[in-house]
Amino acid sequence: MFYHIKELQYRAKPERPDPVYARKLQEVLGGQYGEMSVMMQYLFQGFNCRAEQKYRDMLLDIGTEEIGHVEMLCTMIAQLLDGAPAAELDAAAQDPLLAAVLGGTNPQHLIVSGMGAAPTDSNGYPWNSKYIISSGNLLADFRANLNAESQGLVQVVRLYEQTTDPGIRDMLSFMISRDILHQNQWKAAIAEIEQMEGIIAPASFPRELTVEPATRQFLNLSEGEESSEGSWASGPLPDGTGHFEYVSKPVPQGGAPTLAQPADHQHSTLGSGPYIVNKGMESL
Repeated sequence: MFYHIKELQYRAKPERPDPVYARKLQEVLGGQYGEMSVMMQYLFQGFNCRAEQKYRDMLLDIGTEEIGHVEMLCTMIAQLLDGAPAAELDAAAQDPLLAAVLGGTNPQHLIVSGMGAAPTDSNGYPWNSKYIISSGNLLADFRANLNAESQGLVQVVRLYEQTTDPGIRDMLSFMISRDILHQNQWKAAIAEIEQMEGIIAPASFPRELTVEPATRQFLNLSEGEESSEGSWASGPLPDGTGHFEYVSKPVPQGGAPTLAQPADHQHSTLGSGPYIVNKGMESL
């Protein structure tokens, strides 16, 4: 059960309308790494969690908080659109170059969402459930969560630098603070699971079924050998199963592939050899 209260988690009020910035905020609302994505990702991971209840509870705590962040962004976007679009669009129309993109505003805010936020990114592309990850393997999922918070924070701090509005900056400062916390939480949860299961996800696949040399060889497959200088090319493997091996000149091991001739009904181009005509076509 979810229960909504009317008060926002934190302040979300701009000093003045700004429809161009409203469009920018759409990216951290409905973009790939926006608040809608982390909201749905954490909630689905929580709903599907079969591990210890503490993980499910944490996922649902953070996922529910993200619902509140979506509401804050929607509220901010709606206020940035208050009373401004008509004047902004009239001014933009005086400049042919700016008029082509309506002065940087999002026309869907006027046409589709009625001066409100939309579940889209900054270019109007609809939010997509393909953005979220919920695999059932918590180590893999929590690493995806850490990545989502990292990419989202990169975008929010860039947006912070693109405005001087104190109200917008106030809200973004809070969101930045929560993203910092969430990165720390996912990092802590990852470390806890790694201590129990190891660092490879999934840990359950039998190592004897792998091609063992391939689990440790770093292949130099681009010009230059600067990559050999990194910790990923020599020294102990982080999972404790051996040492990295740098292969300066890797050689192919599989041989050249040869595919069978296609069947007549596939109407594909045949390989080398005479073209064989279907018996039914011989008279043509």
